[in-house]
Amino acid sequence: MDVKELRSKTSAELSDELFKLRKEQFALRLQRATGQAPKPDQFGKVRRSIARVKTVVQQQRKTGGEKK
Repeated sequence: MDVKELRSKTSAELSDELFKLRKEQFALRLQRATGQAPKPDQFGKVRRSIARVKTVVQQQRKTGGEKK
């Protein structure tokens, strides 16, 4: 998901997106711990997506730009 799509979402939608990404990150860690081999590039992609969402949330909070 790119930043333009994230900026068009409300804070509730962003928190849902962050929750989904955290669950995906947890699932990837479990797969790695149990010996299943997930795609190695997925770890970085999920981590960067989490950072993007958190950045947009922080920008909205700072500017008071709550989308309705």
